[in-house]
Amino acid sequence: MSGLLLCLALIGANPLQEPGQRVRPVPSEAGIVSSQESLASAAGASILAKGGNAIDAAVATAYALAVTLPQAGNLGGGGFLVFWNQPERRGYALNFREMAPRRAHKDLFLGPDGRVDRQLATRSLLSTGVPGTVAGLLQAQERFGALSRSEVMAPAIRLAEQGFAVYPVLAESLQRAAPLLQRDPSAKAIYYKPGGEPYRAGEILRQPLLAATLRRIAEQGRPGFYQGPVAKQLETLMQQRGGLIDRQDLAAYRAPWVEPVVGRFRGLKVLSMPPPSSGGVTLIQMLNLLEPMDLEAMGLNSAQSIHTLVEAMNLAYRDRNSELGDPDQVAVPVQRLTSKAYADSLRPLIRPQQHTPSAALGGTAPLPANSTNTTHLSVADHQGSLVALTTTLNFAYGNGVAIPGTGVLLNNEMDDFTAMPGVPNAYGLVQGEKNAIAPGRRPLSSMTPTVVLKRDGSPWFATGTPGGSRIITTVLQVLLNRMMHGLNLATSVLSPRVHSQLWPDRVQIEQGISPDTTDLLEQWGHTIQRSRAMGSANSVEVLPEGGSLGVADPRRPEGAAIPQQP
Repeated sequence: MSGLLLCLALIGANPLQEPGQRVRPVPSEAGIVSSQESLASAAGASILAKGGNAIDAAVATAYALAVTLPQAGNLGGGGFLVFWNQPERRGYALNFREMAPRRAHKDLFLGPDGRVDRQLATRSLLSTGVPGTVAGLLQAQERFGALSRSEVMAPAIRLAEQGFAVYPVLAESLQRAAPLLQRDPSAKAIYYKPGGEPYRAGEILRQPLLAATLRRIAEQGRPGFYQGPVAKQLETLMQQRGGLIDRQDLAAYRAPWVEPVVGRFRGLKVLSMPPPSSGGVTLIQMLNLLEPMDLEAMGLNSAQSIHTLVEAMNLAYRDRNSELGDPDQVAVPVQRLTSKAYADSLRPLIRPQQHTPSAALGGTAPLPANSTNTTHLSVADHQGSLVALTTTLNFAYGNGVAIPGTGVLLNNEMDDFTAMPGVPNAYGLVQGEKNAIAPGRRPLSSMTPTVVLKRDGSPWFATGTPGGSRIITTVLQVLLNRMMHGLNLATSVLSPRVHSQLWPDRVQIEQGISPDTTDLLEQWGHTIQRSRAMGSANSVEVLPEGGSLGVADPRRPEGAAIPQQP
């Protein structure tokens, strides 16, 4: 045998030692944190290094995102958390979604002409729901954290007090948001230099008022936000500018623990968020519809596989738009919607190579679209516990109003309610009454924090994403890529995405889907719309031999997966 042949035989058929997939996740010998902003991920990883667990790290990261990702990270918003507690081998879900104030009513956003006033619904203080983020983070860390509250909050306090270098994405975002934020004196003082000049990339942004609020929460817990100076300032602001929230609303707010909604897909177990998130129910319904379909043989992102996905998405969104709401106030048929039998009854409506028009499926028109300015983080710790946490202000920077003297931006989540239930919309369809504005009700959401377990019940990976109504379909595709198509975690996140939600009757596609594929889809009756990048599916995975993997979605370049250091 010649020397060359011997060399090739020794090194095998891959002499260049090229990897099988284009990208690989970040490895860690212990835990890892993945979020949409690198300093926040580093804050969470530092908590893991101090002996904190996945909950400690997730809470630290979320507080840090309120400092370094102000367009979505928050104290004045809300969200959801799904937790796999590996020592207990049990899953938990935490609902810290915002609530309508007790004086809210279903006609809150109707103008004198009986139409929805979009300014009231999105930019006034009527658009602010009672914030849930602080209550939720405190609840999670108090119940399951291993470190003290002050230890977990220290990185966020330090970032707010000492400041951080404004990164290019934030500099650009603040410049675009100037017309909104500079209308509010408190917000303008936080995010712009004296005179209103925006911060340039590399300049230091310090937020001493936010640092003081964070320190008050670290020292006092819940009273540091829902009582005392912060509550007083918020109530005064509402009184002065026509909002509804008062200290009674703040005192009454609770973030309840609930049972995750659970699905099974080819022996794997999927844990996600129940209502008032629509994410878990809709995700499991789509998985049930697709489970017996041979998507592997169709090929990832082939015309046939995309067609099949889209038809399943439309069926699930038909139910999402009409059947789901806040289960504390309305009946929600979770068991029926997530049952295999129900999926079996719907599956014949998925016709090969022939799109069923949305009008033929009926159902209500879509609920108000959730904003793309949500943010998601995922954490794995050395024990194998997993956290998926999604939080939001709704629009970027919420309604653009900050509570004076606190450094806290307010949400405009009340816009996620159905503003005109029972009234035909532009499509001639009636929107769901179950998501109408009502006192103490939580608006329906698309947030879909999700944990997947292997067939033997051991933890596998956690994921979630921002993206408004596209959140659920993005999570679906990450799951299918990892569970069915055999892609690694990073490639599962990177692959091009598609989205359909029944109305409008069109398929949104990211860059990377072949024109030949879209031509076939159009021949089968689909309307194609090119889309901007969808989501930021920051994900982590537990390795069976110990250690973990992480990936920050490259669609948002400010993100990072940061491994726990020894």
